[in-house]
Amino acid sequence: MIVLAVIWVTKPGHEEEAAKIFRILTAESRKEPGCLMYIVHRHHSEPARFFIYEQYTDDAALEAHRNSPHFLEYARKQLPLHGERMQGDLYEPIA
Repeated sequence: MIVLAVIWVTKPGHEEEAAKIFRILTAESRKEPGCLMYIVHRHHSEPARFFIYEQYTDDAALEAHRNSPHFLEYARKQLPLHGERMQGDLYEPIA
């Protein structure tokens, strides 16, 4: 299994539009055969800050996610209009 943890911050006033896009991206990503978990969290006291937690069966599943039509449309085209990815880290479970 591979885990991706991402921190994403919106531009001021773009929080709700980003949240709408994240909801669509979440629904579509969860349909992927190699996606085990995809959850977007919103910071408790900083509404412009989002944390995305993703689990995939393997590197190939993550690569398939990154090349999926919904990822290319929402993560690559639409979300950057509303903010930016601040951090993205890959993890593996320690069993």
